[in-house]
Amino acid sequence: MTGPILRTMDLRKSFGELEVLKGIDLTVEPGERIAIIGGSGSGKSTLLRCLNFMELPTAGRVELDGALIGQVQTARDGTERITYAERALTQVRRRVGMVFQQFNLFPHMTVLQNTMEGLITVDRMPRQQARERAMAELARVGLAEKLGAYPSQLSGGQQQRVAIARALAMQPEVLLFDEPTSSLDPELVGEVLRTIHTLAEEGRTMLLVTHELGFAYRFATRVLYLYDGLVHEEGTAEQIFRAPQREKTRAFIERSSEFSL
Repeated sequence: MTGPILRTMDLRKSFGELEVLKGIDLTVEPGERIAIIGGSGSGKSTLLRCLNFMELPTAGRVELDGALIGQVQTARDGTERITYAERALTQVRRRVGMVFQQFNLFPHMTVLQNTMEGLITVDRMPRQQARERAMAELARVGLAEKLGAYPSQLSGGQQQRVAIARALAMQPEVLLFDEPTSSLDPELVGEVLRTIHTLAEEGRTMLLVTHELGFAYRFATRVLYLYDGLVHEEGTAEQIFRAPQREKTRAFIERSSEFSL
């Protein structure tokens, strides 16, 4: 494959009168690890949810592997709008996996069943094949011995690793992480970050919204600082965390105890 794997052009999202994303242009190359940082309300999570189409963009375009997602419709006055078919979006979500702040595990299903569920219901994969893939991904995240456990029997960190295994089982081309450690007790954050770091070392294409700036500095090949629904500054981790060029970026970094500029 040549060219970007994921691209947005003038991506906008409004909730009623509130415009949260105000025109995001983003190009993601295969193998990139992009950390998205910014204050509360800057649009970070909304951006990820639009990339996965958990939220439908209000305007703008999203391309996956060079192909436009959605169908362009032209009105009589010549204006264009993009419409989305749910069946097509299901396929997009298979290719662009997402791990949420909350684990969203089914409480009545075991770890193995939770990880298999999407393979069976979405991919229509034979149960034995789904079981084998789910077991492999649970082993990858260090939970091979928890196959029969229920979510209530796991720590928060273990539950989040099940959620990561579930996303990996669908074999997505891009992985999105929406503040995956924000719901965890501090002592459990490390085990999830280590799992994400291991995946990064495999060369996966990943976008991570996080408040863990020290981890973002070590993880990212590129960093986006969002402010008021726009990409205010972007660059390498070294540039953004050690030598930010814009005052709002500098002020945000300086509020972190992990960096003193």
